[in-house]
Amino acid sequence: MRALLRRVALRGLLMGGVGLGAAPAVLAADAPGPYPEKPVHIIVGFPAGTTGDVIARVMAVPLARLLGQQVIVDNRPGAGSSIAAETVAHAPPDGYSLLLSTIANTINPSLYSLSFDFARDLAGISLLAESPALLAAHPAAPATVRAIIASEKAGAGRLRYASSGNGTVTHLYGELFNLATGSRLAHVPYKGSSQAVADVVAGRVELLFSPASTVVPLVKAGKLNAVAAIGRGRIAALPDVPAMSEAGVEGFESGLWFGLNAPRATAAAIVARLNHDVAGALSSAEVREQLKAQSIEPATGTPQDFERFIARDTEKWARVVKAANVHVE
Repeated sequence: MRALLRRVALRGLLMGGVGLGAAPAVLAADAPGPYPEKPVHIIVGFPAGTTGDVIARVMAVPLARLLGQQVIVDNRPGAGSSIAAETVAHAPPDGYSLLLSTIANTINPSLYSLSFDFARDLAGISLLAESPALLAAHPAAPATVRAIIASEKAGAGRLRYASSGNGTVTHLYGELFNLATGSRLAHVPYKGSSQAVADVVAGRVELLFSPASTVVPLVKAGKLNAVAAIGRGRIAALPDVPAMSEAGVEGFESGLWFGLNAPRATAAAIVARLNHDVAGALSSAEVREQLKAQSIEPATGTPQDFERFIARDTEKWARVVKAANVHVE
Protein backbone atom coordinates (compact mmCIF):
# COMPACT_ATOMS: atom_id res chain seq x y z
CA MET A 1 0.00 0.00 0.00
CA ARG A 2 2.83 2.45 0.84
CA ALA A 3 4.33 1.79 -2.60
CA LEU A 4 0.95 2.46 -4.23
CA LEU A 5 0.54 5.73 -2.37
CA ARG A 6 4.04 6.85 -3.36
CA ARG A 7 3.21 6.11 -7.02
CA VAL A 8 -0.10 8.02 -6.78
CA ALA A 9 1.64 10.99 -5.12
CA LEU A 10 4.28 11.08 -7.88
CA ARG A 11 1.58 10.90 -10.55
CA GLY A 12 -0.23 13.84 -8.92
CA LEU A 13 2.95 15.94 -8.96
CA LEU A 14 3.56 15.14 -12.60
CA MET A 15 -0.04 16.01 -13.49
CA GLY A 16 0.34 19.38 -11.78
CA GLY A 17 -3.30 19.35 -10.58
CA VAL A 18 -4.00 21.91 -7.87
CA GLY A 19 -4.02 20.16 -4.52
CA LEU A 20 -4.02 16.69 -6.05
CA GLY A 21 -0.47 15.61 -5.29
CA ALA A 22 -0.97 16.28 -1.57
CA ALA A 23 -3.96 13.96 -1.14
CA PRO A 24 -2.11 10.69 -0.42
CA ALA A 25 0.12 12.39 2.19
CA VAL A 26 -2.94 13.80 3.94
CA LEU A 27 -4.46 10.34 3.90
CA ALA A 28 -1.45 8.83 5.59
CA ALA A 29 -1.57 11.44 8.34
CA ASP A 30 -5.30 11.76 8.97
CA ALA A 31 -7.20 8.64 7.86
CA PRO A 32 -8.35 6.15 10.51
CA GLY A 33 -6.60 3.32 8.64
CA PRO A 34 -5.35 2.25 5.23
CA TYR A 35 -7.84 2.96 2.45
CA PRO A 36 -9.10 1.16 0.52
CA GLU A 37 -8.87 -2.36 1.91
CA LYS A 38 -11.85 -3.82 0.00
CA PRO A 39 -13.91 -3.14 -3.15
CA VAL A 40 -15.47 0.31 -3.56
CA HIS A 41 -19.10 0.51 -4.73
CA ILE A 42 -20.44 3.31 -6.93
CA ILE A 43 -24.24 3.45 -6.61
CA VAL A 44 -25.96 4.65 -9.81
CA GLY A 45 -29.59 5.73 -9.61
CA PHE A 46 -30.40 4.87 -13.22
CA PRO A 47 -30.51 1.66 -15.29
CA ALA A 48 -27.57 0.16 -17.13
CA GLY A 49 -26.80 1.88 -20.42
CA THR A 50 -27.91 5.37 -19.34
CA THR A 51 -25.42 8.24 -19.41
CA GLY A 52 -24.62 8.11 -15.69
CA ASP A 53 -24.08 4.37 -15.86
CA VAL A 54 -21.76 4.77 -18.86
CA ILE A 55 -19.67 7.37 -17.00
CA ALA A 56 -19.40 5.19 -13.90
CA ARG A 57 -18.36 2.09 -15.84
CA VAL A 58 -15.85 3.89 -18.06
CA MET A 59 -14.26 5.53 -15.02
CA ALA A 60 -14.32 2.39 -12.85
CA VAL A 61 -11.54 0.57 -14.71
CA PRO A 62 -8.74 3.17 -14.36
CA LEU A 63 -10.01 4.19 -10.91
CA ALA A 64 -9.66 0.61 -9.70
CA ARG A 65 -6.07 0.57 -10.92
CA LEU A 66 -5.29 3.76 -9.00
CA LEU A 67 -7.06 2.66 -5.82
CA GLY A 68 -5.63 -0.85 -5.93
CA GLN A 69 -9.08 -2.32 -5.33
CA GLN A 70 -12.03 -3.39 -7.44
CA VAL A 71 -14.60 -0.67 -8.22
CA ILE A 72 -18.11 -2.11 -8.56
CA VAL A 73 -20.93 -0.22 -10.30
CA ASP A 74 -24.24 -0.96 -8.56
CA ASN A 75 -27.43 0.15 -10.36
CA ARG A 76 -30.32 1.05 -8.07
CA PRO A 77 -32.77 2.99 -10.24
CA GLY A 78 -35.90 4.69 -9.01
CA ALA A 79 -37.37 8.02 -7.88
CA GLY A 80 -35.12 10.06 -10.17
CA SER A 81 -31.94 8.82 -8.42
CA SER A 82 -33.27 9.58 -4.93
CA ILE A 83 -33.25 5.89 -3.93
CA ALA A 84 -29.56 5.66 -4.77
CA ALA A 85 -28.81 8.96 -3.00
CA GLU A 86 -30.69 7.87 0.13
CA THR A 87 -28.79 4.56 0.15
CA VAL A 88 -25.44 6.36 0.18
CA ALA A 89 -26.57 9.09 2.58
CA HIS A 90 -27.37 6.39 5.15
CA ALA A 91 -24.34 4.18 4.39
CA PRO A 92 -21.32 3.93 6.73
CA PRO A 93 -19.01 6.92 6.09
CA ASP A 94 -16.02 4.74 5.25
CA GLY A 95 -15.51 5.50 1.56
CA TYR A 96 -16.82 2.17 0.28
CA SER A 97 -20.30 3.37 -0.80
CA LEU A 98 -20.26 6.31 -3.22
CA LEU A 99 -23.03 7.99 -5.23
CA LEU A 100 -22.89 8.75 -8.92
CA SER A 101 -24.83 11.99 -8.48
CA THR A 102 -26.64 13.90 -11.23
CA ILE A 103 -28.51 17.12 -11.86
CA ALA A 104 -31.65 15.26 -10.71
CA ASN A 105 -30.29 15.24 -7.15
CA THR A 106 -30.36 19.05 -7.00
CA ILE A 107 -33.86 19.20 -8.51
CA ASN A 108 -35.58 16.53 -6.40
CA PRO A 109 -35.42 18.36 -3.03
CA SER A 110 -37.79 21.02 -4.38
CA LEU A 111 -40.26 18.47 -5.72
CA TYR A 112 -40.39 15.62 -3.22
CA SER A 113 -40.44 15.01 0.51
CA LEU A 114 -37.18 13.10 1.05
CA SER A 115 -35.80 11.32 4.10
CA PHE A 116 -32.42 12.98 3.59
CA ASP A 117 -30.95 16.30 2.51
CA PHE A 118 -28.70 15.89 -0.53
CA ALA A 119 -26.49 18.92 0.14
CA ARG A 120 -26.29 18.33 3.91
CA ASP A 121 -26.00 14.53 4.11
CA LEU A 122 -23.67 13.86 1.18
CA ALA A 123 -20.14 15.19 0.81
CA GLY A 124 -18.94 16.26 -2.60
CA ILE A 125 -15.90 14.41 -3.95
CA SER A 126 -15.71 15.76 -7.49
CA LEU A 127 -17.67 16.88 -10.48
CA LEU A 128 -17.07 14.16 -13.06
CA ALA A 129 -18.55 15.15 -16.38
CA GLU A 130 -21.15 17.12 -18.25
CA SER A 131 -23.33 16.05 -21.15
CA PRO A 132 -24.73 18.99 -23.14
CA ALA A 133 -28.42 19.40 -23.81
CA LEU A 134 -30.16 20.97 -26.76
CA LEU A 135 -33.26 22.97 -27.56
CA ALA A 136 -34.49 21.43 -30.79
CA ALA A 137 -37.45 22.29 -33.03
CA HIS A 138 -39.59 20.77 -35.74
CA PRO A 139 -38.51 22.18 -39.14
CA ALA A 140 -41.79 24.12 -39.42
CA ALA A 141 -41.29 25.85 -36.05
CA PRO A 142 -39.23 28.98 -35.32
CA ALA A 143 -35.58 27.96 -35.70
CA THR A 144 -33.77 30.46 -33.42
CA VAL A 145 -34.15 31.66 -29.86
CA ARG A 146 -34.90 35.16 -31.13
CA ALA A 147 -37.61 33.83 -33.44
CA ILE A 148 -39.20 31.80 -30.64
CA ILE A 149 -39.32 34.83 -28.36
CA ALA A 150 -40.66 37.04 -31.16
CA SER A 151 -43.38 34.49 -31.96
CA GLU A 152 -44.40 34.43 -28.31
CA LYS A 153 -44.53 38.23 -28.04
CA ALA A 154 -46.48 38.51 -31.29
CA GLY A 155 -49.17 36.19 -29.96
CA ALA A 156 -48.89 34.06 -33.06
CA GLY A 157 -50.11 30.98 -31.20
CA ARG A 158 -48.62 29.50 -28.08
CA LEU A 159 -45.66 27.25 -28.84
CA ARG A 160 -45.43 23.91 -27.03
CA TYR A 161 -42.41 21.98 -25.79
CA ALA A 162 -42.20 18.27 -25.06
CA SER A 163 -40.43 16.78 -22.03
CA SER A 164 -39.80 13.32 -20.65
CA GLY A 165 -42.12 14.00 -17.69
CA ASN A 166 -43.22 16.43 -14.99
CA GLY A 167 -40.35 17.51 -12.77
CA THR A 168 -37.62 16.19 -15.05
CA VAL A 169 -34.78 18.43 -16.10
CA THR A 170 -36.20 18.55 -19.64
CA HIS A 171 -39.39 20.02 -18.14
CA LEU A 172 -37.55 22.50 -15.94
CA TYR A 173 -35.35 23.68 -18.81
CA GLY A 174 -38.57 24.89 -20.46
CA GLU A 175 -39.74 26.63 -17.30
CA LEU A 176 -36.32 28.24 -16.90
CA PHE A 177 -36.53 29.44 -20.53
CA ASN A 178 -39.95 30.98 -19.83
CA LEU A 179 -38.67 32.78 -16.73
CA ALA A 180 -35.51 34.01 -18.45
CA THR A 181 -37.21 35.29 -21.60
CA GLY A 182 -40.74 36.17 -20.55
CA SER A 183 -42.11 33.50 -22.88
CA ARG A 184 -45.12 31.27 -22.23
CA LEU A 185 -44.11 28.00 -23.85
CA ALA A 186 -46.71 25.35 -23.01
CA HIS A 187 -45.43 22.16 -21.41
CA VAL A 188 -46.42 18.79 -22.90
CA PRO A 189 -45.15 15.99 -20.62
CA TYR A 190 -44.56 12.42 -21.75
CA LYS A 191 -43.71 9.25 -19.87
CA GLY A 192 -40.15 9.06 -21.12
CA SER A 193 -38.20 10.62 -23.94
CA SER A 194 -38.96 8.27 -26.85
CA GLN A 195 -42.53 9.41 -27.50
CA ALA A 196 -41.63 13.03 -26.78
CA VAL A 197 -38.97 12.97 -29.49
CA ALA A 198 -41.26 11.09 -31.89
CA ASP A 199 -44.04 13.67 -31.52
CA VAL A 200 -41.72 16.60 -32.19
CA VAL A 201 -40.30 14.86 -35.25
CA ALA A 202 -43.89 14.28 -36.44
CA GLY A 203 -44.79 17.93 -35.84
CA ARG A 204 -47.42 17.27 -33.18
CA VAL A 205 -45.36 19.42 -30.76
CA GLU A 206 -43.07 22.24 -31.88
CA LEU A 207 -40.11 22.20 -29.46
CA LEU A 208 -38.07 19.82 -27.35
CA PHE A 209 -35.46 20.17 -24.60
CA SER A 210 -33.34 17.01 -24.70
CA PRO A 211 -29.91 15.55 -24.00
CA ALA A 212 -27.89 16.40 -27.10
CA SER A 213 -26.82 12.80 -27.72
CA THR A 214 -30.49 11.82 -28.21
CA VAL A 215 -31.29 14.34 -30.93
CA VAL A 216 -28.00 15.15 -32.72
CA PRO A 217 -28.54 12.27 -35.22
CA LEU A 218 -32.03 13.63 -35.98
CA VAL A 219 -30.62 17.13 -36.50
CA LYS A 220 -27.98 15.80 -38.89
CA ALA A 221 -30.68 13.86 -40.75
CA GLY A 222 -32.71 17.05 -41.20
CA LYS A 223 -35.63 15.82 -39.12
CA LEU A 224 -35.12 18.47 -36.41
CA ASN A 225 -33.53 21.90 -36.24
CA ALA A 226 -30.99 22.62 -33.49
CA VAL A 227 -31.95 25.94 -31.89
CA ALA A 228 -29.45 26.38 -29.05
CA ALA A 229 -26.97 24.36 -27.01
CA ILE A 230 -27.25 24.04 -23.23
CA GLY A 231 -23.94 23.78 -21.42
CA ARG A 232 -20.58 25.52 -21.10
CA GLY A 233 -20.40 26.32 -24.80
CA ARG A 234 -21.19 25.00 -28.23
CA ILE A 235 -21.54 21.28 -28.89
CA ALA A 236 -18.64 19.72 -30.76
CA ALA A 237 -21.00 17.67 -32.93
CA LEU A 238 -22.91 20.85 -33.95
CA PRO A 239 -20.29 23.62 -33.96
CA ASP A 240 -22.50 26.11 -35.84
CA VAL A 241 -25.28 26.00 -33.24
CA PRO A 242 -24.96 28.84 -30.69
CA ALA A 243 -25.00 28.23 -26.97
CA MET A 244 -28.04 29.54 -25.12
CA SER A 245 -25.85 32.19 -23.47
CA GLU A 246 -24.78 33.44 -26.92
CA ALA A 247 -28.45 33.95 -27.68
CA GLY A 248 -28.70 36.17 -24.60
CA VAL A 249 -30.49 33.67 -22.34
CA GLU A 250 -28.82 33.18 -18.96
CA GLY A 251 -29.04 30.22 -16.58
CA PHE A 252 -28.18 27.49 -19.09
CA GLU A 253 -24.41 27.48 -18.54
CA SER A 254 -24.28 23.91 -17.23
CA GLY A 255 -25.62 20.88 -19.01
CA LEU A 256 -26.59 17.50 -17.61
CA TRP A 257 -23.89 17.11 -14.97
CA PHE A 258 -22.62 14.04 -13.10
CA GLY A 259 -20.53 13.89 -9.94
CA LEU A 260 -19.32 11.65 -7.16
CA ASN A 261 -20.43 11.91 -3.51
CA ALA A 262 -19.85 10.10 -0.22
CA PRO A 263 -21.68 10.07 3.11
CA ARG A 264 -21.14 13.42 4.86
CA ALA A 265 -19.05 12.08 7.78
CA THR A 266 -16.49 10.43 5.47
CA ALA A 267 -12.95 11.35 6.55
CA ALA A 268 -11.54 14.34 4.68
CA ALA A 269 -8.43 12.32 3.84
CA ILE A 270 -10.52 9.64 2.10
CA VAL A 271 -12.42 12.32 0.17
CA ALA A 272 -9.07 13.85 -0.87
CA ARG A 273 -7.72 10.46 -1.97
CA LEU A 274 -10.81 9.76 -4.04
CA ASN A 275 -10.74 13.24 -5.58
CA HIS A 276 -7.10 12.72 -6.52
CA ASP A 277 -7.61 9.32 -8.12
CA VAL A 278 -10.84 10.31 -9.89
CA ALA A 279 -8.94 13.16 -11.55
CA GLY A 280 -6.25 10.69 -12.56
CA ALA A 281 -8.81 8.26 -13.99
CA LEU A 282 -10.59 10.96 -16.00
CA SER A 283 -7.32 12.32 -17.37
CA SER A 284 -6.51 9.14 -19.30
CA ALA A 285 -6.80 9.39 -23.08
CA GLU A 286 -8.77 6.13 -23.20
CA VAL A 287 -11.45 7.44 -20.83
CA ARG A 288 -11.69 10.80 -22.60
CA GLU A 289 -12.11 9.12 -25.99
CA GLN A 290 -14.84 6.81 -24.71
CA LEU A 291 -16.73 9.69 -23.12
CA LYS A 292 -16.31 11.97 -26.13
CA ALA A 293 -17.91 9.28 -28.30
CA GLN A 294 -21.01 9.71 -26.12
CA SER A 295 -20.88 13.57 -26.26
CA ILE A 296 -19.72 13.61 -22.63
CA GLU A 297 -17.00 16.01 -21.45
CA PRO A 298 -14.92 15.25 -18.32
CA ALA A 299 -15.14 18.08 -15.75
CA THR A 300 -13.18 17.66 -12.54
CA GLY A 301 -12.38 20.03 -9.66
CA THR A 302 -11.89 20.14 -5.91
CA PRO A 303 -14.44 18.83 -3.40
CA GLN A 304 -15.03 22.43 -2.31
CA ASP A 305 -15.70 23.51 -5.90
CA PHE A 306 -18.23 20.70 -6.30
CA GLU A 307 -20.03 21.53 -3.05
CA ARG A 308 -20.37 25.17 -4.10
CA PHE A 309 -21.68 24.01 -7.48
CA ILE A 310 -24.27 21.78 -5.76
CA ALA A 311 -25.43 24.68 -3.56
CA ARG A 312 -25.87 26.99 -6.57
CA ASP A 313 -27.68 24.37 -8.64
CA THR A 314 -30.03 23.44 -5.77
CA GLU A 315 -30.91 27.11 -5.26
CA LYS A 316 -31.48 27.67 -8.99
CA TRP A 317 -33.88 24.79 -9.42
CA ALA A 318 -35.72 25.62 -6.20
CA ARG A 319 -36.30 29.12 -7.61
CA VAL A 320 -37.56 27.71 -10.93
CA VAL A 321 -39.86 25.16 -9.28
CA LYS A 322 -41.38 27.86 -7.02
CA ALA A 323 -41.75 30.53 -9.71
CA ALA A 324 -43.31 28.11 -12.20
CA ASN A 325 -45.45 26.43 -9.52
CA VAL A 326 -44.26 22.98 -10.60
CA HIS A 327 -45.93 19.99 -8.93
CA VAL A 328 -45.46 16.27 -9.44
CA GLU A 329 -47.89 13.46 -8.68
